[in-house]
Amino acid sequence: MSQSAVSRIWRAFGLKPHIVQTWKPSTDPQFVNKVRDVVGIYLSPENALVLAVDEKSQIQALDRTQPMLPLAPTVPARMTHDYVRHGTTSLFAALDIVSGSVIAQHYRRHRHQEFLRFLKLIDTAVPKDLDLHLLLDNHATHKTEPVKKWLLRHPRFHLHFTPPPPPGSTSSSAGSPNSPPGNCAAPPTTAWSNWNATFEAGPTNGTRTPSHSCGPRQPTRSSKPSPHTANELTTQDTSESPAVASATSTPAAAT
Repeated sequence: MSQSAVSRIWRAFGLKPHIVQTWKPSTDPQFVNKVRDVVGIYLSPENALVLAVDEKSQIQALDRTQPMLPLAPTVPARMTHDYVRHGTTSLFAALDIVSGSVIAQHYRRHRHQEFLRFLKLIDTAVPKDLDLHLLLDNHATHKTEPVKKWLLRHPRFHLHFTPPPPPGSTSSSAGSPNSPPGNCAAPPTTAWSNWNATFEAGPTNGTRTPSHSCGPRQPTRSSKPSPHTANELTTQDTSESPAVASATSTPAAAT
């Protein structure tokens, strides 16, 4: 069957093999109510501000070993392949979808203490006459007793939790081990001296670990090479062995 015939059949029946749709069923018995709650606060917020709040923990602060060379005519932007590690940070962010504004802050750790500090930051940044509806995932740091007590003292905060994922499902991000190696190839967006200044004050060892790989590490060489490799790596001895020497001396003695 020719390629044009296959194309005609696909078009005739509306087949698109290159398009795949995915879905994730939820086992939460309150799934419908939670979806209506989330959608409802976006459709009709009454004198309120809706913020989508999320955290990204264990962000690697990577910097290239040399400054990046900018783009030039007929020359692409260039940067070194190896990089230097500057520890990790956790990003807390709240997005206002209507205006596109973001309230964000870096912290050294990802605990309910940092989440409370971020709530206080939101409370300071948003005008007092507005109620706050925060859309959150089901992370444990959002439901601790100190957080609940703080919310009782600040009644303008209303937390809305998204339905939990089904059991056995996993989430992936740019920093996960399954991410393609190209994810860490982007140049830094700010000076790392400013990056470190946003960290929470705490003890740091100040170590800088250079790395020459991006993504999963390459397997290390075995301590005992295989015989084939050993034969290739071993320097050949050009001196004659005793057996060869005796073999060469026999014709001389016969003569």
